[in-house]
Amino acid sequence: MGYQPSEDDRDIGGRLADFSEGSGHRTLAEKAFAMLHDAIIVGALRPGERLPIGDLADAMHLSQMPIREALRRLDADGLVENIPHRGASVAGLTVEDLVEVYDSRLLLELPAIEGAAKNFTAEREREAEASLALLEQLTERGEKTGALNAHTSFHFGLYHASGSRWLPRLISPLWDNAERYRVAALGSTLGLFESRAREHRDLLAACVARSGSIRPACGANAGAVKPGGPPGLRTCGR
Repeated sequence: MGYQPSEDDRDIGGRLADFSEGSGHRTLAEKAFAMLHDAIIVGALRPGERLPIGDLADAMHLSQMPIREALRRLDADGLVENIPHRGASVAGLTVEDLVEVYDSRLLLELPAIEGAAKNFTAEREREAEASLALLEQLTERGEKTGALNAHTSFHFGLYHASGSRWLPRLISPLWDNAERYRVAALGSTLGLFESRAREHRDLLAACVARSGSIRPACGANAGAVKPGGPPGLRTCGR
């Protein structure tokens, strides 16, 4: 895979200190989930790293109960593996898992984007343009975490434009797992987003035109992936 683990040699508490518990009213379990989720996505908590509940509770200044609940949610989303009598650890990264994640996304994202093209409005266009402009600006400035967030905002704006209540919800855990591989592929650069800028623009243009050619626009990015191949897999506008 060519995955390069984080070079941050701080203990788990030091690494988690970089992450926010989010804004607004949240339960303690939701706050713990938000911090651990983001730390796993960007690789601050490394694939295979053990997640002792006591250490996490001390680092996050919480009791063990909300940590347990957060870990159960992360396990359900495929980001953590909970093994009886051994505890939790960050889910590993494998080529086989990556292929399965992207195959599953294709099944959901193609109908979502087709639905978006049928229902696209001027307001949705403005929101997508803003997300895409932000993505391009942050990529140019080399701000990886911000660019990843803007990229997510752009695509989920399109998925929600489909009008489906369920497709965005079903895509979300697959997206999170794919983002971990995207972070590994990006390494210290944002070349992957730079190379896909035209594809994002083409996808947005097809939605704005309410085009019937969404599948070709996505299909150009949905090449088959062979085990052992590079991590830069593609789905709709990836």
